Amino acid sequence: MAIFDEEPVKKQRVHEIGQDLSLLSVGELTERIGQLKAEITRLEAELKSKGATKAAAEALFRRET
Repeated sequence: MAIFDEEPVKKQRVHEIGQDLSLLSVGELTERIGQLKAEITRLEAELKSKGATKAAAEALFRRET
């Protein structure tokens, strides 16, 4: 068993922006669309979370005059 001889496993990219799509099947395109929609949902949730954090910080430091 040679643990150090093995090449590290690289994470396969799901989709690359601007990639040539002509070689993909309908099924592959449908799968990528689903994965990208899920990623958009994840990004929007993180953006919403950061917005809530920012609003809470602004409310904390807001001073009334």
